[in-house]
Amino acid sequence: MWFVYNLLFTFAYLLMLPKFLLHMRRRGGYRRDFGQRLGHYAPDVRAALGSRRRIWIHAVSVGEVFVAKQFMNAWRMRHPASSFVLSTTSSTGHRTAEEIVEAGDVLIYYPADFPAVVRRALDAIRPAALILTEGEFWPNMLRQCAARGIPVAIVNGRISARSHRGYRWLRSFVRRAAEGLRLILVQTADDAARWRDLGVPAGRVVLAGSLKYDLAPVTPAAVAAARASLARLGWPAGVPVLVGGSTWAGEEQALLDALRALRPRFPALRLVLVPRHAERRAEVLGSIAAAGFTVRCKKEMAAWPEAGAGAAAPDILLVDTTGELRGYYAAATVVFVGKSLTQIGGQNIIEPAVERQAILTGPHLENFPEIAFEFDAARALLRVASARELAESVGRLLDDPAERAALGARAAELVAKKRGALARSVAAVEQMLAEAAGEGDQT
Repeated sequence: MWFVYNLLFTFAYLLMLPKFLLHMRRRGGYRRDFGQRLGHYAPDVRAALGSRRRIWIHAVSVGEVFVAKQFMNAWRMRHPASSFVLSTTSSTGHRTAEEIVEAGDVLIYYPADFPAVVRRALDAIRPAALILTEGEFWPNMLRQCAARGIPVAIVNGRISARSHRGYRWLRSFVRRAAEGLRLILVQTADDAARWRDLGVPAGRVVLAGSLKYDLAPVTPAAVAAARASLARLGWPAGVPVLVGGSTWAGEEQALLDALRALRPRFPALRLVLVPRHAERRAEVLGSIAAAGFTVRCKKEMAAWPEAGAGAAAPDILLVDTTGELRGYYAAATVVFVGKSLTQIGGQNIIEPAVERQAILTGPHLENFPEIAFEFDAARALLRVASARELAESVGRLLDDPAERAALGARAAELVAKKRGALARSVAAVEQMLAEAAGEGDQT
């Protein structure tokens, strides 16, 4: 069974190499430290890893990085001397993680799941525990951790219906691989049922709720920085600002169409575009130019003319940097959350909800089925099915400040009501580590 998995994994990895090489070309940060994915670390990183045993927490990309940040901050509140190894898979997540690690933490890329690579990584890291965020787990890593007595937990765990169907074809192997998981803290009852159906003992699966609901409001400094950049553009305080957050291909065009349709009624309306992948900058700029709007890029802010220096205020701000979205959510009048109109999956709607914002999405929130259901039930967001409906809904909200405020208030109240998963998760991981330590003492 393991031989077949490793053979297939090697074959799949080789097939993915062209994609890796393309990422290296498009994303400057992807090439940097690529050797870490094969368990090779620079001398300074290896020295830092060897300086003490840490909890290793893995976050695939940006969304999981923020979940990891929540867990790390809450853990440090109870264990101030703690430090972490934080790993990511995506380079976008890595750039975001660079902003949250503290002195004493070590940031790396997650190793590929080859047996030799996993052994090298574990030899270098020597983790006291491995915490996986949300749902990604790799069989060789779990097997090696189990052999070394390293406890492994999943926090904020979820498993989609689609993934569950796929895993069921490999149920015997998944059950064997999951033996390396001591604790799976899941978001919903459906997630718990799917894990149990795959053969994971019920005692290891705990319904904790979604950590995303425990998201803290964005810092005042981040909000101030976002507002300052809008003022620097020459946008007066109080002008209506539509923010398109975590947008994917096709959604920027829908927002540009909405801006064009609404400008006759709201001539002061401005648009902030924050693509999910900043490397799509050239593509998005091309769409803006074709639509006939003026734009400035956040990355070039140092070269912007001072407001009032004779330069006309642009129609659009393109945020082609990472880690600033939540500040712009807080500064928005209306928010559209992407990967929901022209793509399937959805992005985190809780981030603007925490800021009491009126939220619009497309019909697709498959990555957050339980959260989407709860927001729909609470009438805490509006879903649109087309660019035309997007423009109509934005216009209605701009026309009706009371409806806009009520929509944002319902979203914030739902988030407040659903908090608590973070404290439950930290307590459960503490118990897991205590039990692991007790087993070690007995041996």
